[in-house]
Amino acid sequence: MQQFLTQTGSNSSAATSPPASPQPRLRQQQAPRKERDPQNKEKEAPPAAMADEHQDLTRAFAGLGGLGVDETALVSALGRWRRQPEKRAQFRRGFLGFFSASAGAVAGIERCEDEYLLHLQAEFARFKDAAVLWAMHPWERDARWAHHVLHKAHPPQVLVEVACTRAADDLLGARRAYQALYHRSLEEDVAYRVRDANASLLVGLVSAYRYEGACVSEDLATEEAKALAAAVRSAPAAATKLVQNEQVVRVLATRSKPQLRATFRIYMELHGKPLEEDLAAEPCLREAVKCLDSPPKYFSEVISRAFSDDADRQAKAALTRVLVSRADTDMEDIKDAYARQYGAKLADAVAKNTHGHYKDALLAIIGK
Repeated sequence: MQQFLTQTGSNSSAATSPPASPQPRLRQQQAPRKERDPQNKEKEAPPAAMADEHQDLTRAFAGLGGLGVDETALVSALGRWRRQPEKRAQFRRGFLGFFSASAGAVAGIERCEDEYLLHLQAEFARFKDAAVLWAMHPWERDARWAHHVLHKAHPPQVLVEVACTRAADDLLGARRAYQALYHRSLEEDVAYRVRDANASLLVGLVSAYRYEGACVSEDLATEEAKALAAAVRSAPAAATKLVQNEQVVRVLATRSKPQLRATFRIYMELHGKPLEEDLAAEPCLREAVKCLDSPPKYFSEVISRAFSDDADRQAKAALTRVLVSRADTDMEDIKDAYARQYGAKLADAVAKNTHGHYKDALLAIIGK
């Protein structure tokens, strides 16, 4: 189980026994009527089927008072609701015993109640908490991951992922969720708790609100590619690490992702190798460049490491983190990148290296 599930919010105490299962509310609610799209009929479920799905999930997440989870029904819902985050949002809004829009919560998300995280840790043990993460609002999920990394003194890989692979509005949403959950800003905690040379870079990355348009300046890319090369050349003789170079931090923490990809491309053209290869001695900086350059390639590498024989607990937990967090965004791109890099289908690799209902859940999330 990923340890962040044992983290409680500032205003909640750890539950020693499962809370009373809330009464399902979803049959009493009706979703807004939507006009049917004649080209997309197969994606729409009949109202009765939707109600049954909601009831199945409500019973599963309530835990039936400790009587167990209907894994088959839950795996079926994971598959049917793939790439349909609006259904999960509707489920969260209807299940007030688990998710709450309580005072202080971020507008637009439904917070997962802290005592239920402890309760469901046992109920969903066979899923390695994939089901709980899948149901959470993405902003809250990212905020909890970041908080766990900072307060357990883990390597900053998850912070780099959140800061560099999320859209600008999603990163802003995660920062707002962090404030609502922990009554401090994410930037504040990064600056206070990261005590090594990576602090300035990480503060810059999590604080970013990048331009997301397509405009790219080739002249600027050339200028900054040369500046990065000069910083790399001077790093061995410098008194500080490359990750503390103000110019490097400024470029990586402020430029748009298309602009950075142009810079990385020109760096490759000028020096015959990618920038990431020149950053082997500075893992945090290297991870940031890889995330900003090609998230699908980066995530396929993270997944592959989870399957290695010498993978530690954190590397294995990353499999759940990546597949759940990318299921609604770039999973198809990750599948393609994995096939190109490792000559195998991602679904086949997941099926080979995982077991039981956890395997079924992951395959349902990524789509076969």
